[in-house]
Amino acid sequence: MKSILNVVGGIALLVLMFGFNPAHGGEPPNFIEKTFPGQGVASAWENYQSVFFDAEAVLDGKTKELMALAVSAQVPCDYCIYYHTRAAEAHGATDAEIKEALAVAALIRKWSTILNGAQYDDDQWRREVDAMFSGN
Repeated sequence: MKSILNVVGGIALLVLMFGFNPAHGGEPPNFIEKTFPGQGVASAWENYQSVFFDAEAVLDGKTKELMALAVSAQVPCDYCIYYHTRAAEAHGATDAEIKEALAVAALIRKWSTILNGAQYDDDQWRREVDAMFSGN
C-alpha cells in the first residue's frame, strides 16, 4: 500500500512540477509511463482523475486536498506532503486550515495507537460510541 501511495504522490508531484494544471485533467505525465506497469498506466491515471478532478464529485477540491495532506503526513510520504500542501493552497486552503487538518490526523493516529495498544474491548468501544450519537 505504501508503494502505491508513493507512486501516486510522486505522480502528483511531477505533474505539478511540469506545469500540469490538476483542475483540468489531461494526459498522464511521462513519470507514470516510466514507473508504472504499462498495462496499468491508463487506468491508474483515470482512477486518479476520477477522484481528484471530477466536476461532479461530492467533495470540493480543498477538502480532498486537506484529507490527502493529512493522510500523506501519516504515511509519511514527503512527495505527497509537498504536492498536497501546494494543491490545498491552490484550492484556497489557509495555513490555519492546513494546520488543523494535520492536527486532526495526528490525534487520530494518537488515539488509534492508544486504543489498539491497550487492546480496548471492541464491543465496549462500539457501545460507547453508539451512546455518544444516540441523540442524533
